[in-house]
Amino acid sequence: MGQHSAIWQGYVDSSLMGSGQFDKAAILSHDISGVEASSPGFSISPSELQGLVSAFASTDNAWGSGITVGGEKFVTIKADERSLYGKKGKEGIVVVKAVSCVMVAHHAENAQTTNAATVVENLVDYINNPR
Repeated sequence: MGQHSAIWQGYVDSSLMGSGQFDKAAILSHDISGVEASSPGFSISPSELQGLVSAFASTDNAWGSGITVGGEKFVTIKADERSLYGKKGKEGIVVVKAVSCVMVAHHAENAQTTNAATVVENLVDYINNPR
């Protein structure tokens, strides 16, 4: 594990999981080619990574195919060049692109997607513009 991965793992553990909003989280490389850090037992397959690449490349793909992460398929509720949000029942997935990485966070039924998304969006803003 490189120094970078250790930093990303800290973000997963404290900023994402520590927020209390999420039951699973991961940080992907900036080009979505691999997983840099994740919470225990949360894996994202190469085909799921490819699906995220295509969802960011074309919002039509995101709206048409939904978002599949960690073996679960979500209906797209937001898609733009920065953010993808998906719902599956009351569960949700939030995927937000930063300059140096891509944050992926899954919330269970007890969290609201809007609140969960705010945590991730604010963290990405911080990573993009550390003060």
